[in-house]
Amino acid sequence: RVLGSVGEPINPEAWMWYRDVIGSNAGNNGEKKEHPAPIVDTWWQTETGAQMIAPLPGVTATKPGSAQVALPGIAIDVVDEAGASVPDGHGGYLVVREPWPAMLRGIWGDPERFKETYWSRFEGMYFAGDGAKKDDDGDIWLLGRVDDVMNISGHRLSTTEIESALVSHPWVAEAAVVGAADETTGQAVVAFVILRESAPSGQDDGDATIAELRNHVGKEIGPIAKPRHILVVPELPKTRSGKIMRRLLKDVAEGREPGDATTLSDPTIMARIAQSLKPSL
Repeated sequence: RVLGSVGEPINPEAWMWYRDVIGSNAGNNGEKKEHPAPIVDTWWQTETGAQMIAPLPGVTATKPGSAQVALPGIAIDVVDEAGASVPDGHGGYLVVREPWPAMLRGIWGDPERFKETYWSRFEGMYFAGDGAKKDDDGDIWLLGRVDDVMNISGHRLSTTEIESALVSHPWVAEAAVVGAADETTGQAVVAFVILRESAPSGQDDGDATIAELRNHVGKEIGPIAKPRHILVVPELPKTRSGKIMRRLLKDVAEGREPGDATTLSDPTIMARIAQSLKPSL
């Protein structure tokens, strides 16, 4: 009756598939529901103790890809570098301005670390490292960790936005984007994609596919967002809770041996990625 989404910001293409394929399934009789199950796309953390941002089923008119509004009693805001609220249509840092039920009150035996980690970036505000933007209606769109925001020739680009652009192409099933060090632009966009069976195959077709996907991102976001490299992989490294381990992909993109992979749901995936990329590395 209700579908949830947690772990990673969900891109609009996946949101629509989730609603139309899973949410419209009526069950044993095989008929589609007249009204698909609502999707509750949430933002919260282990540290917050409960959901903080989510549409309310039957109350909020949902938007594919947006967590949308703070729950009643939760003082969510998006602020700039100085801690001032950004206007609608702009992005920045996601903070909580006031205490809330179930909030983390400290780190056992290390209260200073608690303050330094969560309360030092903006005075009087809780900040745990996520970026977000407000659309013209004031609804919130999560951009992932601010560590994952790339600086490309002076332009700040979100990995989430580029991933959503890639997944909006009919040939792409999943995508993960990282920024790799680049002497010319500061950082370069490197994308790892899982292709659908409908995508062209073969070496020549593969080169054409990469060009098609790069141009697609350019049309969706702008030329500056075109990935420098697009690497086709069999799977993406994810934790047991579904979070993509981008630091491991960053290691690959920058030519390093991938770091600790013990928290992955499938620890063998990095070896399979390395094997699949041998011709292109």
